[in-house]
Amino acid sequence: MTSNMSEFERLAYRYIPAHSSPEAPLVVFAHGFLGAGDDWDAVNQALPEYHQLTIDLPGHGKSCLVQGVSFDQVCRMITATILDCIQAHKLSATVPVCLVGYSLGARLLMYLMTKHRTTNETINELNISGLVIEGGNFGLPDDEQKAARWLSDSQWAQRFEQEEISVVLADWYQQTVFSSLNHEQRQLLIAKRSVNLGSALSDMLLATSLAKQPDLLPSVKTLLFSKHRKPLYVCGEFDNKFTQLAVGSGLDYEPIARAGHNVHKEQPVAFASRLRTYLEQMSSGSEK
Repeated sequence: MTSNMSEFERLAYRYIPAHSSPEAPLVVFAHGFLGAGDDWDAVNQALPEYHQLTIDLPGHGKSCLVQGVSFDQVCRMITATILDCIQAHKLSATVPVCLVGYSLGARLLMYLMTKHRTTNETINELNISGLVIEGGNFGLPDDEQKAARWLSDSQWAQRFEQEEISVVLADWYQQTVFSSLNHEQRQLLIAKRSVNLGSALSDMLLATSLAKQPDLLPSVKTLLFSKHRKPLYVCGEFDNKFTQLAVGSGLDYEPIARAGHNVHKEQPVAFASRLRTYLEQMSSGSEK
């Protein structure tokens, strides 16, 4: 197992060792746009029996000075960061790896497992044994929707670049996808996310725009891990848009009660419980 990651490509991460078995799987968490690795803290605390790796994506958290320029470049950095963690903490080269992504993180991991793995042999050094998609968009169906999305993302990117970030965030969290949040939850998110650099967020938003993402669903549906384990799609019962995407996808789907788009923040115990079930099935190879 090798890693040729330069300092520029190095993403900030936090590794949490398993409390019991050194042979436990490694669970890799990728956050959403505006987030950071510590968004997963409550879930991490609920899964002490697993090795865990939380990554700060380019332009976010402690990776705020790392620029994201494309899906492939970011996926290359994610892969190299996982390899770096395995080597640095002396995990087995064949440790089972389960990828867990939320929103933007989910889109990147889906891309990594389908499009990127065909062009980057490094990923084949990892024993990827599972994929959990939380509120991830598979892609837009036509050029008209892609053009509309690009216009929207470009406008947001310009605002992040030019305006006071707290002002932009106040509007950002009024979008329909965040309708399950109350006023207090919005204010807490605005305060937490305001530490980010607007220019870095602008770069990442344009680099990984949904308008630039191919339709990943056909390829995601063909993914099979050990013992015919499939990817799992998770979203909140109040997240109408992504519930419809999940139901129509044909993937194994798990709705989480009393949650909107950001399940792992709104219902971390329920999310961790479902993730544990998936990990146990992944390890044992048992079927539903």
